[in-house]
Amino acid sequence: MTRTAARELAVRLAYELGYTDESAETLLSRALDREQYDTLGQEDALYRDYPDEPAERYLRAVVQGVGAHGAELDGYIEKYAIGWQFSRMPRVATAIMRVAMYEMLYMPEIPNRTAINEAVNIAKRYEDEKVVGFINGILGSFLRGELPEEEQS
Repeated sequence: MTRTAARELAVRLAYELGYTDESAETLLSRALDREQYDTLGQEDALYRDYPDEPAERYLRAVVQGVGAHGAELDGYIEKYAIGWQFSRMPRVATAIMRVAMYEMLYMPEIPNRTAINEAVNIAKRYEDEKVVGFINGILGSFLRGELPEEEQS
C-alpha cells in the first residue's frame, strides 16, 4: 500500500472517529481485520491492498494521534477558519485537515508541504472546489501561523 493510499484510509478512519464512541485502537482493530478488509476490497479500490508493515504503522500513529489530539486539532481549524463555524464545516474536510495538521505537528519525517499537498489531493476526490480551496487556505495559514519558519518546508 502506498503512503498516499494509507493517508486516504487514515482520513476515512479519522472521519469515522467523529461518529463513534469507539477508541481509536478499537476502530483500527476492526478496520484492519483481514477478513473485513478483504470484503471491503471487493467494493472499494482503496481496500484492494492490505497495508504492509510501514503503512500499518503510519495508519496506527495517525489515527491514534488524531483521536488523542482531536480537541487541539479542532481548535487550530477553528482558529484559522475565519468566517466559518466549525459545526457547519463538512466533516470530510475536517477529517482531512485533522490528518494533515497531525502530520505537520507530530510527524517530522513527513515534509509539511507534502502533508498539505496530499490533503488537497484527497479533498479533490471528496469535496467541491470551494471546499478544496478552503482546506488549502486553512492548512497554509496553520503552517505559517503555528510552525517555526525553518519547519515550514
